[in-house]
Amino acid sequence: MSLDIVILAAGQGTRMRSALPKVLHPVAGNSMLGHVIHSARQLSPQSIQVVIGHGADLVRERLAADDLSFVLQDKQLGTGHAVAQAVPVLSADTVLILYGDVPLIEVETLQRLLTLVNDQQLGLLTVNLNDPTGYGRIVRDADNRVSAIVEHKDATEAQKAIKEGNTGILAVPGKRLADWLGRLSNNNAQGEYYLTDVIAMAVNDGLTVATAQPLDAMEVQGANDRKQLAELERHYQMCEGRRLMGLGVTLRDPARFDVRGDVTVGRDVLIDVNVILEGRVVIEDDVSIGPNCVIKDSTLRKGAIIKANSHLEGAIVGEAADAGPFARLRPGSVLGPRAHVGNFVELKNAEMGEGAKAGHLTYLGDAIIGARTNIGAGTITCNYDGANKHKTVLGEDVFIGSNNSLVAPVDISSGATTAAGSTINQNVAAEQLAVARSRQRNIDGWKRPVKTKKS
Repeated sequence: MSLDIVILAAGQGTRMRSALPKVLHPVAGNSMLGHVIHSARQLSPQSIQVVIGHGADLVRERLAADDLSFVLQDKQLGTGHAVAQAVPVLSADTVLILYGDVPLIEVETLQRLLTLVNDQQLGLLTVNLNDPTGYGRIVRDADNRVSAIVEHKDATEAQKAIKEGNTGILAVPGKRLADWLGRLSNNNAQGEYYLTDVIAMAVNDGLTVATAQPLDAMEVQGANDRKQLAELERHYQMCEGRRLMGLGVTLRDPARFDVRGDVTVGRDVLIDVNVILEGRVVIEDDVSIGPNCVIKDSTLRKGAIIKANSHLEGAIVGEAADAGPFARLRPGSVLGPRAHVGNFVELKNAEMGEGAKAGHLTYLGDAIIGARTNIGAGTITCNYDGANKHKTVLGEDVFIGSNNSLVAPVDISSGATTAAGSTINQNVAAEQLAVARSRQRNIDGWKRPVKTKKS
């Protein structure tokens, strides 16, 4: 059975009090609309139609993709009017309607809903709530069959007492949709064309309205203001924490841990408080991550240790290697097995071989560092000449003294040593000692300057 998906994303979201369109506000590092699109893709539809209005150009710019089509709703005249904008391009057997500000909907829930749809039946996702204020109420007949949805503002007191609310998520036979939308009226408190009126039309046409419910009510929670956005964020993080703990991760405090991307983990991983994992992160067995670390688009091999307050982006940390505290590994950084970078060491596009060390206060950029090489404190690679980047190559078992400036391009061969305080701008052969500093002079009788008295 073919499937078209329509995602409604045209609203302004005035209660957000933001220049950013509501659907672009982030949950777990991705826009709310981005989450919905991700779920939609997993259903393998023949098309995904995103209905946009407020901030349309920015929504297009942020989310444009080959498998997405954008449909403009010039005036926001209600959910029924929004879906109608997409009708001319819909051709599938089933149409699923989703919402760009309901980011936590589970694919499994949508799959269950879609199984309900056939020529004589549509699928409606409902939710039971202790306080359904603001939700349309599901009205059922004496045989407990859905007969209509009444919006909260149009409901009687008896209807407001109904606890079963409408989520808005609906799956319908495609060949029926255009007819129902064409018959909608805006004769209601809001003066809008409600998609929910389709339910009563379907019943009058002899169709059955079958319902499904999410396993967790937060799946269908939307965000109309910053408070609700924060609630979605915390729920997402709680679910992600539970997932990781189920895979063998120890979280020191699941309430102080954030995932903002796609995280793969091994067993016996330890993650301390206030750790943020962003983008694509791979964490293998026996890895330990200290408090207050940010790990983005990086791979941590078996037994790696990331100490407190370190920041990794686009990095690979090898088996049993360690970084930090206060280390920064920028894109292109690679630590080989058992390599070590310590406090206030920064790497950028630099590879450290097995067992290589840079203990503290060092910058290594555009460098290849051989196995077991030791980098003294205060060392920097001078890799940029103002126009181009140049490479520094250190062989195996090199010893770089403290406070060295390595002026690239430069090659220091295996077993060589450079003296503390040197500026190295020429190649050093294997086993050589390079000393590149001016000779010290001690001057007798020198008088220290004194302040001149003001007249």
